[in-house]
Amino acid sequence: MNSPNRSQLRYPTRREVLALGIGAFVVAAVPFARSRRRLIRRSVPMMGTVAEIGVVHRDPTYAHAAIDAALEELELVNRLMTRFSQTSDIGRANRLATTNGVRVSPATAAVLRDALEWAVSSEGAFDPCLGKAVRLWDVGQRSTPPGAHRFRRLAGRRLYRSLDLDTGSGQATVRFTDPDVELDLGGIAKGYGVDRAVQTLRAWGINHGLVNVGGDLYALGESQDGDPWKVGIRSPRDPGRLSGSVEVRDAAVATSGDYLQYFRYQGRQYHHLLDPTTGAPRRSPVHGVTVTASSCMTADAAATAVFGMAHRDAERVLRNRAPDAGIVSTI
Repeated sequence: MNSPNRSQLRYPTRREVLALGIGAFVVAAVPFARSRRRLIRRSVPMMGTVAEIGVVHRDPTYAHAAIDAALEELELVNRLMTRFSQTSDIGRANRLATTNGVRVSPATAAVLRDALEWAVSSEGAFDPCLGKAVRLWDVGQRSTPPGAHRFRRLAGRRLYRSLDLDTGSGQATVRFTDPDVELDLGGIAKGYGVDRAVQTLRAWGINHGLVNVGGDLYALGESQDGDPWKVGIRSPRDPGRLSGSVEVRDAAVATSGDYLQYFRYQGRQYHHLLDPTTGAPRRSPVHGVTVTASSCMTADAAATAVFGMAHRDAERVLRNRAPDAGIVSTI
């Protein structure tokens, strides 16, 4: 993975084009005229956000077929792990796992196992079992905070300790030992989906491209001019500006911030990143943190876990749980 190179930037100059740019990131690429390789790209609604896939290839027909296959992988992950469907692995677990063991797919079990390891390593700062509090806050639909008594009863519970994941029988089974457990894999499943999409592109022989799902991005190989991909990080105060950039090749980048999903009430901004110790949106001295790692699942979980932490604590968590991950920007 290339060493990050941060700089203060505006939008790409007239010599550049905006290749991909939904959510926290924009990606600058030189115009096609300077290269015989083309960037073929597609954007579709996915996982509650927008998924963007760009493939560097000479044959648009082949590139679109590879993109189709990668999007199918993203959709598979969404069907398995969304909390908004009663028939997904996560939906069935949330309905039934308090009273019965619920069998889940190997993919869901792998993500749950990784999520639990992040929960332990972060001492509960990352908690995939805080779904009831996530539903209470529902920042995409709310305009006022929920009553304090409703979320405070979920605070400081370390609910991840009440999730039992049994993989010893050959079929992974999930059980909840506390009725307040509710799974929400919003801080890790998108990253896993991006990794699956990248694996699919590689299986199609694609060596250069991008997969970006709402701020979880993997840069595959090089841009069409042969240079590392330059990923710009949007300013939280002005979406028309960039607060910095990072150059990446065969690496993931993920951002967590308080400016992507939120509502305002009486002068305060309430965002979607909850603090398990309070059951409410995290208080943070920064608006966002950007992490690079060798996989997008790692970058996604890491950015979620360390947002709002003191820098020393964040570095300790990453050193212990994901030595390949590093913070490249705080804004």
